[in-house]
Amino acid sequence: MTALLAPPPPVRRAPRPPSPGATRDPFIDLLRVFGMVLVVVQHWTIPVLAFDGAVLTTGNALATPGVWVVTWVSQVMPLVFFAGGAAGAISFGRARDGAPHWVLARLRRLTWPLLPLAAVWIPLPHALAALGVPAQPLETGARLTGQLLWFLAVYLIAVVATPWMTGLHIRYGWRVPGVLAAGAVATDVVRFAAGWDALGYLNIVFVWLAVHQVGFLYAEGRVTRPGAMAAGGFGAAALLVWAGPYPGSMIGLPGAELSNMAPPTLAMLAVAAGQIGLATLLRPWLLRLPLGGLLGWAGPRIMTVYLWHMPALFAVAGVVVVGLGAGTPEPLGPAWFAGWPLWFGALCLVMWPLLRAFARFEEPPALPYGRIGWPGALVAAGLTGGGLLTLTVAGFAPGVAPVAGVAALAGGLLLTLPRGAGTARGRKHARHPVSATMG
Repeated sequence: MTALLAPPPPVRRAPRPPSPGATRDPFIDLLRVFGMVLVVVQHWTIPVLAFDGAVLTTGNALATPGVWVVTWVSQVMPLVFFAGGAAGAISFGRARDGAPHWVLARLRRLTWPLLPLAAVWIPLPHALAALGVPAQPLETGARLTGQLLWFLAVYLIAVVATPWMTGLHIRYGWRVPGVLAAGAVATDVVRFAAGWDALGYLNIVFVWLAVHQVGFLYAEGRVTRPGAMAAGGFGAAALLVWAGPYPGSMIGLPGAELSNMAPPTLAMLAVAAGQIGLATLLRPWLLRLPLGGLLGWAGPRIMTVYLWHMPALFAVAGVVVVGLGAGTPEPLGPAWFAGWPLWFGALCLVMWPLLRAFARFEEPPALPYGRIGWPGALVAAGLTGGGLLTLTVAGFAPGVAPVAGVAALAGGLLLTLPRGAGTARGRKHARHPVSATMG
């Protein structure tokens, strides 16, 4: 059984960073930080909110006619998955304790920052309801807090697949993302021809693993024609949107019949290729920017920013929109632009103490890892993935589901520990060599 679960026999020519001997690639750090910051800015900027005393209505400023083209840049999850693939390839290439240990280390880093979020949000909706906060806005906030964890659930798939995908990469190189892209094409063709919308969820694997796999190629310095990649990717996306049935927006919009994100479509994969090509083309200029200090400060805090930026939004919206009854202005109008600095400043003021309180959880405790093979590592990954999926669907709205989801996360985390007392060797290797949670 263990042999069946093990990744392909290694040919130890692991992916390497573009700069020989480097332990980190600042370009990958820059993409990760840039991507997460842009996600936060977008989430804080686009809500269109109004409260009538009982119901909070939510809209999206990007639904304004013609503004959808912004999403071809602002939807940066492709760059985050690409950066994660490159960092994972570099990290796995340096691993010395075996693939299951590497996966366990990743699971621990992924799960640990979620514990304080759960510790706050499991009781918080009950406490706010007891204080008289209206039920519908409260449930909206609790559910959306969990829905953002979709990214971690999908990223977990890529992490667990990395040992196998590394073996395929060593053997087949560019053909691996090519086959995954072909899978995305076939999925969309059958989905739209037969009307099987549920089939589109296969592209969670095909699209995001293809993007993640291109990061492996970058880590070996094999993304050599970024200009052609950018032009081809954005050109293909424009053709797909023009021919249909794909919408122009790369994020889901209220009232839209189809989303390019949930599930991801071939158009999203095309935009991903365009973004990766453009970013790689700009790499020499980006690395000249004096951003070392900023990246050094932001890198160890970026996961906290991602997890807590929506609670900060709910706090400000709860006071301004629900408490004071002041709805957001008409999107992209004069009042919207005039009020945006105040809105953004209030959000930053709320985010700052959250960052100070919870950034310490980015680094898991230096506890020993268990001596565990692939079956145990996959069980731990299954529990973690099940917990993330449960919270993505149910959020933290009062009920059994969030408690079950958090219990599954805790179970997966516990499986990273040894069954008995930690050994000196375990303590020596307790911390994973890569410090970035998404790396």
